Amino acid sequence: MSKIALLTNDLQYELVNKNEDRSRAVAESIPRFTKFLQAMRDRGHHVVHLQIVNLPDDPNAERWNDGHLPVQKGTPGAEIMAEFLEDSDIVIEKHKDSGFYETDLHDRLQELGVTTVVITGMQTQICVQTTAADAFFRGYNVWVPSDCVVSAHEADRQRALEWLDGYCATVSDSEDIVRVLDSEGELPRKEVVTP
Repeated sequence: MSKIALLTNDLQYELVNKNEDRSRAVAESIPRFTKFLQAMRDRGHHVVHLQIVNLPDDPNAERWNDGHLPVQKGTPGAEIMAEFLEDSDIVIEKHKDSGFYETDLHDRLQELGVTTVVITGMQTQICVQTTAADAFFRGYNVWVPSDCVVSAHEADRQRALEWLDGYCATVSDSEDIVRVLDSEGELPRKEVVTP
């Protein structure tokens, strides 16, 4: 059983299609992102989609200009985009940015024997970053493929990747991650050194 799980964040219709910047960023990433997802599946690694569902009574949930609360439970807009989803994948509902906050993600990963997480999705500076930090706090080996994370603004993505690489994650591109897996059989743990 694999000790590696690939986590996606918020690849949901209503979130991706919120505005042109997000739609474009995700559309540009789809070919390499889906190729990486399939490469991980083909190698027997777990794929877990973190699906944010906004609760109507959450005062911090973003409401759009017309007052609409996006990605509510059971709505088509809350569904994971078909391009990224396969029947063998696991979907875990979350209500906040981090996939670990008040969810059973940690328990599920422990049941699977996972020690390494590869964190992908949208937006790099919010859900990817908070999920990576929370994974690190729980002792996971954290990797982030730089070409499988997206943000509406490139500057936000770059700033988040620098923070992640300087703190809690190994940041590399998806092809390099597959190469390391194929040659070493695992993803080495980052040595954390603070200045």
